[in-house]
Amino acid sequence: MLSANELKNYIVQGLVTQGLTCDYVQVLGDDGTHFEAVIVSSAFVGKNMVQQHQLVYSALGDRMRAEIHALSMKTYTPEKWQQTNLNNSN
Repeated sequence: MLSANELKNYIVQGLVTQGLTCDYVQVLGDDGTHFEAVIVSSAFVGKNMVQQHQLVYSALGDRMRAEIHALSMKTYTPEKWQQTNLNNSN
């Protein structure tokens, strides 16, 4: 079973290996196979949501097929993340 913290590390490590940076990653999930993630990266700039998710899936590689049963993602560019946080604080 995979912990949420281990998955977070895999996402960060996988994206960095691909030459992509993460500004923020949060992963929740307590059953070892179902996870929710928020990922903020400048690598997402100019990409649609599907392309952003594909980058994360690629970073996870075989883990997505083997260890992770379900991953719900919210991906943001740093600018969009900042806007989202400003809107939530009002």
